[in-house]
Amino acid sequence: MNRCMRYLVSGRVQGVYYRGATQLVARRLHLCGLARNLSDGRVEVIACGELASLEKLERWLWQGPTHARVDDVVSEEIERRAYADFETR
Repeated sequence: MNRCMRYLVSGRVQGVYYRGATQLVARRLHLCGLARNLSDGRVEVIACGELASLEKLERWLWQGPTHARVDDVVSEEIERRAYADFETR
């Protein structure tokens, strides 16, 4: 069953390739959605796909790429959306 989740990631997550790395991981997990910087310094990730893949992505979001420092990941299930791929904005 496909679901969509919204994650708000805080810490040192901008300027450290967080969105690009998230895109690579999400595509490998066959998820669609997006990752974008927010003006308050957080990264918003919206991901849609199978529950098991979403759980793997969420575990990865807590780690992030090498130079990131993740302080918090807030997640919520959202209404299903149609995305063709996983993109960064």
